Amino acid sequence: MDDSIDARPEVDPVGRIISMTIIASAVICLTLVIVLTSTHPRTDDATVFANFIGIAPVIEGPVVHLAVQDNQFVHKGDLLYEIDDLPYRYALQQALSEQAALEGNIRDQSRQIAGQRSAVIAQRAAQNASEAAMHRATTLIDEATADVGHAEAVVKQAQAEYDYAESNLKRTEPLLARKFVTADQVDQLRSNTKARAEQLRQAQAQLVLKQASLKAALEGQTQSVAEVGQNAAQVEQRGHEVRILDPLTTQREGRLATVEHARYNLDHCRVYAPFDARVTNLTIAEGAYAHIGDQLFTLIDARTWWTVANFREDQLVHIHPGDHARVFIMQAPNAEFSGIVDSIGFGVIPDPDVVGVLKPGLPATDRTLNWVHLAARYPVRVRILNAPAEILRVGATSLVAIQGGDHR
Repeated sequence: MDDSIDARPEVDPVGRIISMTIIASAVICLTLVIVLTSTHPRTDDATVFANFIGIAPVIEGPVVHLAVQDNQFVHKGDLLYEIDDLPYRYALQQALSEQAALEGNIRDQSRQIAGQRSAVIAQRAAQNASEAAMHRATTLIDEATADVGHAEAVVKQAQAEYDYAESNLKRTEPLLARKFVTADQVDQLRSNTKARAEQLRQAQAQLVLKQASLKAALEGQTQSVAEVGQNAAQVEQRGHEVRILDPLTTQREGRLATVEHARYNLDHCRVYAPFDARVTNLTIAEGAYAHIGDQLFTLIDARTWWTVANFREDQLVHIHPGDHARVFIMQAPNAEFSGIVDSIGFGVIPDPDVVGVLKPGLPATDRTLNWVHLAARYPVRVRILNAPAEILRVGATSLVAIQGGDHR
């Protein structure tokens, strides 16, 4: 009986070694996984993202040609759609016609103004000539006045000499009968008196001539003064008749703006792809009327793709802009894409269960007792390098693993 109780099965040392090896390997693998996931964080809470824009017309009109289909890939410069351009073409022609009419009017007015200015210059020259004639008339008056004065002096002197000679003759003639003087002396006195009389007559004639010259000079001055006043009035009148181009030239900018606006509208009748893109959400067909600002479809920018991955806040310390990342997408599980961390988010909406409701006034906080605190998640934008546009789709699920180090 005792022998049966003491009998125990023998333990295989090989099995024990294998068991210990398995346990140690599991511990090591678990440790490596914890270390790797901490230093090289990864997450499957990621979504593929790309920039997209809504295509809306800046002019309105019926769509006469739609060159794309929904979900079609287009290259930069490809025609997207065309709006009826006849109204805008007519508007441009009218604007160009009005601009040409304005320029023709400016040219005509410029020629008229040039002629009017030439007339003003000629009238001013006539005014200057009349003023010069007036000045010459004034000079002639001064000269004629001086000549009249001189002639009057000569007449007075000739009159005095004639009076003296006549008086001397009258005193001497009675003495001839008494033989106090000779006949020759009397004849000499008579000849002298006649000569003085002739000198007096000539001096008086010169005086009359000088007075006539003075009167003519005065009349010439009066006429010159009248001409000066008339020419001055005509110069002033011509000056008022000269038109200015300011009211016309100030219209140039407005006409040019009208032409440019009409050309802008005409150019936007045909819309082209601004970049390589994918057409989506096409909601219009040919013949529909396009309104300004109403989106016709959306263009997804196929040049750059990102995946927005949500990492726990305790993992962000191991993520830096420029780090290399591995990207996998669900629709192509066997494909691996290289990525680079572009940026790390700095804000998310706070959890109202933790901080309460943020509203005006005092914050409202809930009194809760949570034994487990969940880490907040922040978006990390990872740019996918050499992303094939035919595979990636906005909103696709992806997995991101941060490798760290320079992406090169």
